[in-house]
Amino acid sequence: MSADIEAVFRREYGRCVAALIRFLGDIDIAEEAVQEAFTVALAKWPVDGQPPNPGAWIVTTARNRSIDRLRRESIRHERHTEAHHLYGTRAPEPELIEEEPVSDDRLRLIFTCCHPALHQSAQVALTLRLLGGLETPEIARAFLVSEATVAQRIVRAKRKIKDTHIPYRVPAEAELPDRLGSVLSVVYLVFNEGYAATTGDLIRADLCTEAIRLARLLVELMPDEPEAHGLLALVCLLHARQAARVAPDGSLVLLADQDRSLWDWGLISEGQAIVAACVRRNMPGPYQLQAAINAVHSAALSASDTDWSAILTLYGQLLALTPNPVVALNRAVALAEVEGPAAGLAAIEDLDLGTYYLFHATRANLLRRLGRTDEAMAAYAAARELTTNPTEQAFLDAQRESLAVNQ
Repeated sequence: MSADIEAVFRREYGRCVAALIRFLGDIDIAEEAVQEAFTVALAKWPVDGQPPNPGAWIVTTARNRSIDRLRRESIRHERHTEAHHLYGTRAPEPELIEEEPVSDDRLRLIFTCCHPALHQSAQVALTLRLLGGLETPEIARAFLVSEATVAQRIVRAKRKIKDTHIPYRVPAEAELPDRLGSVLSVVYLVFNEGYAATTGDLIRADLCTEAIRLARLLVELMPDEPEAHGLLALVCLLHARQAARVAPDGSLVLLADQDRSLWDWGLISEGQAIVAACVRRNMPGPYQLQAAINAVHSAALSASDTDWSAILTLYGQLLALTPNPVVALNRAVALAEVEGPAAGLAAIEDLDLGTYYLFHATRANLLRRLGRTDEAMAAYAAARELTTNPTEQAFLDAQRESLAVNQ
């Protein structure tokens, strides 16, 4: 796939699939249709040029080819009925993927995939696949599970939606609370893949901006849900650093070394205002606490001004609400800043995160600060083996090499 068409695929896949599901009524058919349309684009666009609205072109091409296929198969009664219904909608409609009110196709898709009849892990995996166009390895990294497990979850979820006729719609207000946790998790994981992509460039801005857009829609849909506001604040504060996270030569820049003048201070102001409103509500939840942590980071004009004691306190509250090893790892980083690297290292040694590259990278950094060079080099090597992103790999290689030079 050419770079230009691959960029369109990354940007438009979820929008196109969501639009096609509404018209075709079947997730697998919609995915196949979109993939086929991109195959057609590979042949046509290099010759004819990319259309002004490539997403609309993909939707129209995918829908029309699906209708043609269904008509050819209409000798079977159920296909005949479906083809007859769809044929009347064949006229091109590029507006299919234009921005819509709160109940747009992508939000419908999230709520369909987050139906209570589906297991939560399957809900999130399926939505990441359909909405963000994430491949199985990318989703596996988000869950810290095997690719085979993710593939199985997606297949089973699709079958359940089809067999039980789960509706493609935003649920009624009374149904929203049961879906909130999964929906917020989906949006957050879409953002995470954009913030630190599994492969290719470190940042996928398309996924970040889509996650922010969906977070805004969720706040509009559920204005009284504090965690929806917390998620919006969190993604705004994180995305505000985008321009400073990668150096001109493409290398990774850690938070402590970032040029803070490059941060998006408009997004930071928005995020901080939301966090302040959440504090006044006094109904803390995991997303609000993560947003508050990042608000403390963004309030520091330099790394040395960071209030690590406040961050450590917030991580303690977050760990009490969500007692998982990744939160414990992040708390240990703050602990190391307050009490020293030995305290941080002691706090992570028993964590069950052997397949998580950031565990090894964090451990390497703490060992380095303690002067335990050989152990630090081994930890950097372990981290390097566990990440598939070339920017992260290059950073870890550079850290290990700098230790080797100074031995």
